[in-house]
Amino acid sequence: MNRRTFLQTTGGVAAGTLVAGCIGSSGRTVTVDYAYYNPVSLVIREHGWLEEAFADADAEVEWVLSLGSNEANEYSQSGEADVASTAGIAALMARSNGVPIRTPYIYSEPEWTALVTNSDSDIEDVADLEDKSVAATRGTDPYFFLLQALEDAGLTEDDVEVVHLQHPEGQTALVQDDVDAWAGLDPHMAELELEHDVDLFFREPGYNTYGFLNVLESFLEDHPDDLQRVLETYERGRQWALENPDETAGILASESEMSEPVAERVFVDRNDLGQPRPGDEHRSLLEDLAPILTGEGMVADDADPAGSIDELIDSETATTVID
Repeated sequence: MNRRTFLQTTGGVAAGTLVAGCIGSSGRTVTVDYAYYNPVSLVIREHGWLEEAFADADAEVEWVLSLGSNEANEYSQSGEADVASTAGIAALMARSNGVPIRTPYIYSEPEWTALVTNSDSDIEDVADLEDKSVAATRGTDPYFFLLQALEDAGLTEDDVEVVHLQHPEGQTALVQDDVDAWAGLDPHMAELELEHDVDLFFREPGYNTYGFLNVLESFLEDHPDDLQRVLETYERGRQWALENPDETAGILASESEMSEPVAERVFVDRNDLGQPRPGDEHRSLLEDLAPILTGEGMVADDADPAGSIDELIDSETATTVID
């Protein structure tokens, strides 16, 4: 799989997602993504803290919306974002396919995905998915969650019909009975759980691969002071979110146009911000999952996902900013 193929298989960029941050005369722009699955990014953007951090720097800030890890990876691949947030396995897939990213910061440990079906469905467990249609977003944590669940049940992707849709579209497809099940992602999944008649019929927190904050290697090497500003701002946002969970849920609700109860389910009940430093637990999880990338043809034939883990995980850069 070459880089062009990688882009094609991980989805297209949503049009019109660039949002200007601070305006200045500098020709250099620091582009950072925000995502509904990354509540800390929403906190930072809401308070204008990144613009504040760069107020005395010769750079402008620009925000770009990522609707899923696949889009965040595409921003990194194309160089449109210096900093982007993905799930851990999606970051490893990108790195294995030659996207020059590193992960110096973990923005959350979430249980943000599960397998979902309508309550009147005859699907009760993963084995019941055989010959059924399942919506999933290729290249994202819910997709890999689905693959692991199928493997546990003695099935493969060939035993089901995977309908490749972006997360919001998968949510809609399930509600409209266009698919039998959905590999869900919060906050869309929490909205269905609380506001529609659905069942989360398979949950396994250990199959969620953390929230990775990825940076382009060129940004890390050429602009270390800028990266330091970004990481310091992320740490400020993380600490504020820990101290103000209800307010953070309110920001998530406002940004995603979802109800307060949905946002509380996502952030308060299913997000842990306690370990922002990448470490051995993240390496170990990716080592367990690396064979899936090869087995499912998600990486180039000559790629080495296991060997790419050390290239991806950066345990040192953020050491000075993490409390």
